[in-house]
Amino acid sequence: MATFIPKVSVLSSRIIRILGCNPGPMTLQGTNTYLIGTGKRRILLDTGNPNVSEYIETLKSVLRDQDVSLQQILVSHWHLDHVGGVDDILTNIEPGCKVNKLSFKNDKSDFVPLRDGEWVRTEGASLKVIATPGHTQDHLVLYLDEEKAVFSGDCMLGEGTAVFEDLHSYMGSLEKILSLKPSVIYPGHGPVISDPEPRIREYIRHRLLRERQILDTLAALSPESLTPMQLVEKIYVDTPVHLHRAAGVNVQHHLDKLLKDGKVTARQSDPVAYQIA
Repeated sequence: MATFIPKVSVLSSRIIRILGCNPGPMTLQGTNTYLIGTGKRRILLDTGNPNVSEYIETLKSVLRDQDVSLQQILVSHWHLDHVGGVDDILTNIEPGCKVNKLSFKNDKSDFVPLRDGEWVRTEGASLKVIATPGHTQDHLVLYLDEEKAVFSGDCMLGEGTAVFEDLHSYMGSLEKILSLKPSVIYPGHGPVISDPEPRIREYIRHRLLRERQILDTLAALSPESLTPMQLVEKIYVDTPVHLHRAAGVNVQHHLDKLLKDGKVTARQSDPVAYQIA
């Protein structure tokens, strides 16, 4: 059962979590957005989905209760449940507020681009921007120097595992977060991660295990070939059926990596099927 998360939580002297009021199978309890800093001007990380009036009213209430305004908005990546609320905030709360995001190839957004390694500062908070591609090409995490904490976006979740676009890049990003030795991780979805190192190592182990399961399944059925969804049905037996499509995306990324590694071959069919090399 998913952990209950209140709409508003004071997580530390410089962090307030505001739930995006957009629960769902992929967003869990909802998108975690974070108000960061201790002064009159704060940084907001992520904005939830568009047209969620409950979130906008909750954010307004928090800003009013704290007697603060927004210095700028930082976006962890381009997915709608993180960037979607930007226009609503600019229209209803803070017109003209600066919005920053890592850029990527063919990025058509008009946000002010961030650079890997750049520092963003407000009173009470120094945030280092760290590029962590994999979940998306433009994904970033933020390292909060004052707490030795990491805002992980969707690179790591408070519950369950994350999906990704590029497995090779994603594994490198997990190693990068591990090297930061964070004291705590504030994820894009789910509860706070208070035991970062073992959780990061578990994420890495989990992906390596999935790779092994795919290879073992294909080897056991060789020379038969299997499609990604057939592999999902054999490997994700304990996963709810409504999440099988997302699992299929992950399996496809594993297969892409294994194909590059020369460990599997692809049979050109519709859909494409794979067998052990």
